[in-house]
Amino acid sequence: MIILCGCVSPCAQAAQSVGLDATLSPEHLGRETTVGFGFQISARDGRPPSPLTDVEVRYPDHLGLALSGLGFASCSASLLEAVGSAACPANSLMGYGTATAEIPIGPSHLYETAHVTIFRAPAQAGQVGLLFHVEAASPVSAELVFPGLLLSAAPPFAGSIDIKVPLVPGLPFGPNVAVVKLAMTVGPTSKIFYYERVHGKTLRYHPRGVLLPDSCPRGGFPFAAAFGFEDGSHARAETTVPCPSAAGRAGP
Repeated sequence: MIILCGCVSPCAQAAQSVGLDATLSPEHLGRETTVGFGFQISARDGRPPSPLTDVEVRYPDHLGLALSGLGFASCSASLLEAVGSAACPANSLMGYGTATAEIPIGPSHLYETAHVTIFRAPAQAGQVGLLFHVEAASPVSAELVFPGLLLSAAPPFAGSIDIKVPLVPGLPFGPNVAVVKLAMTVGPTSKIFYYERVHGKTLRYHPRGVLLPDSCPRGGFPFAAAFGFEDGSHARAETTVPCPSAAGRAGP
């Protein structure tokens, strides 16, 4: 994992450091996979980092998230906000994740983990839309819905997941909640089932994942991410998923 950090000029006092991880599971060339990515955020001075406002995760070339067998249906933000994830079509579910927030209380800090569900959303200007549904219970109760887009990116990347993160108030008279860790998977985990009508019967099945190319790029599959924060600072990170061994390559 490679960790980079940066900030705007002049640098904000609480410039952030970030680390990025990525996985392809299973990693068999020429076959379908589930894409995982995660990041960790910390402030260089030991205090809680500034709240995250946006993140862009770039994924490798020849890895077609937009063309995968995921997201045959879409869910609207208004329906998701009014009713919850149960109201979204099963065939709009694309992945799951967790997010950890740091909440300062005086000189000490509390950590809260929230569950994240990813849905396909209606297209925006020809781009694939995403919705992220976040549910947290204690010590800060919150249910959030925020948008994302699958965008194109310059080589060596195929595209990017662009996420706008809303600011979440913390405890009364305290600062906004700071996300310090996030992990997500996009693909056919054991929890994702789709439904299809065939000859008058409803069949349940696991959707196809993201297709890996037949050959691995030189040096492995690159991922990169860019982050923006409430204090005006910015940070970047990158990592690479190594090419699979001969044992991990698809057979004829």
